[in-house]
Amino acid sequence: MSTEESRHVYRLHSTLELPLEDLRDHIEEAEYPDGITDVEITRRNNTLILKAVAEDQSVSKYTPTAQLKASVTENRVYEEDPDERRNAFSWDEEDEEEIESELVEFAAFKGDRETVLQNSLLQYQMFLVLCGIAEAAEKGTLTAISERDGDLEATRIVEGEPRPANIEVVEGPRDHNNGQGGVNWRDNKFISD
Repeated sequence: MSTEESRHVYRLHSTLELPLEDLRDHIEEAEYPDGITDVEITRRNNTLILKAVAEDQSVSKYTPTAQLKASVTENRVYEEDPDERRNAFSWDEEDEEEIESELVEFAAFKGDRETVLQNSLLQYQMFLVLCGIAEAAEKGTLTAISERDGDLEATRIVEGEPRPANIEVVEGPRDHNNGQGGVNWRDNKFISD
C-alpha cells in the first residue's frame, strides 16, 4: 500500500483568517511534508489558490494535485481599538484625533473540506500545510478528522494554538426513528381523492 493510500482527511472545518502578507511569508519559509517540493500561490480576483507541487516527477502535469482555497477580503485595521477610545473619558471631544488605520487584505480559509481542501493527490500533505497555516493564524479555528496508517486522528487548532481533541462516535438521528418518522401521505386528512 502506498503512502498516499494510507493517509486521508475525512472531515475538516476551518474559520481561519490571516493577513495575506503573513500567509505569503509563511509559505516562503515553510518546510513542506514529504511528497511536496513547493506550494504555488495563484490569485484570481478575490480567490486565492495554494497548489501543491509534487516531488514525484512521474505525476502528469495534467493530474490535479491537492490545493487550498481561500477568499481574499479587505479589512480596516486600527492602531488602537476604536471602541476603547470612544468609551474613554475625554475632556474635549472637539479635539478628538482620528484613529490611524489602514486597509489590509486577509486570506480567509472558511468552510468544510471540499471548500477549503480540494483534489485527492497529496491531500494529506496539503492538510499538514494547512495545519501550519492554522498555527500561524491569530484568528479562527481548524478542526479535522484524518487517518494515518489505519488510525484516526483528531486535530484542533484555535487562534494559532494546537488544542487537545478527540473523536467521539455518537448515535445519529437516523438510528432513533428506524424509518418511522415523517408524514404518512396516504392517511392525511387534508388530501382528498
